[in-house]
Amino acid sequence: MSTSLLDDVSTLFPEWFTPAQTARAKTIFYKEMALRCHHFYGGKMMTVPKAGIFSPNDVNIWYTPGVSKVSTTIRDNPLSSFYLTGRGNTVAVVSDSTRVLGDGDVTPPGGLGVMEGKALLMKVLGGLDAVPLCIDSRGPDGTPDPERIIQFVEMVQHSFAAINLEDISQPNCYRVLDVLRERCEIPVWHDDAQGTGSVALAGLINALKVAEKSLHDVRIVFIGAGAANTATARLVITAGGDPDRIVMFDSRGALSRNRSDIEENPAFYRKWELCQQTNPDAITDLETALKGADVLIAISRPGPDAIPPAWIQSMADKAILFALANPVPEIYPHAAHEAGALVVATGRGDFPNQANNSLGFPGILKGAILARARRISDGMAITAARSLAHFAEEKGISPERILPDMSDPMLFATEAADVAMQAVTEGLARHAMRREDYLALAREEIMESHALFQHLMDEKIIKPPPESLVQECLRLAISQV
Repeated sequence: MSTSLLDDVSTLFPEWFTPAQTARAKTIFYKEMALRCHHFYGGKMMTVPKAGIFSPNDVNIWYTPGVSKVSTTIRDNPLSSFYLTGRGNTVAVVSDSTRVLGDGDVTPPGGLGVMEGKALLMKVLGGLDAVPLCIDSRGPDGTPDPERIIQFVEMVQHSFAAINLEDISQPNCYRVLDVLRERCEIPVWHDDAQGTGSVALAGLINALKVAEKSLHDVRIVFIGAGAANTATARLVITAGGDPDRIVMFDSRGALSRNRSDIEENPAFYRKWELCQQTNPDAITDLETALKGADVLIAISRPGPDAIPPAWIQSMADKAILFALANPVPEIYPHAAHEAGALVVATGRGDFPNQANNSLGFPGILKGAILARARRISDGMAITAARSLAHFAEEKGISPERILPDMSDPMLFATEAADVAMQAVTEGLARHAMRREDYLALAREEIMESHALFQHLMDEKIIKPPPESLVQECLRLAISQV
């Protein structure tokens, strides 16, 4: 069996497997492959120089005495650090690992695998260098303290062009992002919030086109009110969704002005904003909210049984479902379609319509960095969503294809150029250019990264995993279903 068969894992399982059994087997297979491949490679990232040592004397240029001139130049002009060092293309992926995927608090080092994955995608898809930084945010009482994260990022920002916050539990994630966006000299981005919101909005734009419905007119129900879904709701409203036709549910019920428990907890101010904006009729029952709803966006607990088919059956014709829990969606796509959903999106790449952050952050961060933007605004995130939606629409959209294919290198270059231009429009750019110049530069840097990555694989510096490893994981997956 060739590892190229991993392009379609579904074909590796017995023909008599039901869709649910195949979905479960794939989940087991990918988890086992991840564990064994991470052990095989010893992680996913390494440091590679981009300046050559062509003679022994080159060391005198790259290090002492020559490099002293670089230090004093940056001292006198701090912005030159973006052009004289690797800072100008480097992102810090910062996490306290307190809310990693569906696994919750996995301890600071437990998040390294995810943060390295983020760094890998930034390099391959966006031509960005990234450093995973998993930190301990616990204070003396043993509980996560947002101020420790804020202080850390403020101190480390001078080595990076942007900060990508990741997997920080709520409510700490709200304060960390909002404070750092104002205090830092470089863009700070929370991918679980703005990133998920941007990609979900992109998918929603095209799903509504497929269903022949209008964003302003549809009724939307959100299940889950964490960082991801609250940011998604905020971006949907800013992009034209009617807050009066939106109801959001957290683990305690529907958000509304009647939720005094949220109002009285200042740490949940983002949720309270949505309590004041949405659900004017103070609907309290989820089944009532879903009856006749056009859209359901769930980012809650992993499934596959978190959303029963009956909920979808009660929705409007041509219903749209985003089941975005990781690593297993709240309901499998085949079950959602059987219940009547027209469009179903998940966060996984082994199902159609992957509404995953990886469509957003490589291009968004690339655009912000090319423009030397001071921050990443909601306007830039919405522009990225519209860029993604337009890119997909030009290739042709359908119920099974509402988002673009991330293998197209022009996707992220296009997204980056659009985001950079929005930064210019909003007065956030410190390096303004024409859109075609942003596009050309983004494309050049992304293609250089692709070429380097391909060279490392062609030369077997990065070796493929052994065929025996793949077979072992396959047998294990089949045996456990």
